[in-house]
Amino acid sequence: MDAALSEVTVDSTLVLLTVEEAARRLQIGRTLCYRYIGTGELESVPLGRLRRVPADAVIDFATRLRRAHRPAA
Repeated sequence: MDAALSEVTVDSTLVLLTVEEAARRLQIGRTLCYRYIGTGELESVPLGRLRRVPADAVIDFATRLRRAHRPAA
């Protein structure tokens, strides 16, 4: 399998994502993803010394962004 193709392959069975995986799904940088986590806009959980983002939190975050930028009818 092509290396570039494997980078964009998403494992939909994952429940908890690394910050890098969450950032990739949102198509943003890792630093910006950490900023959203720091402000509480993107939910994350500690797992030992690690930080993980629930997969459904990425969907919730994107949904909130869409609602916030929806034009007024």
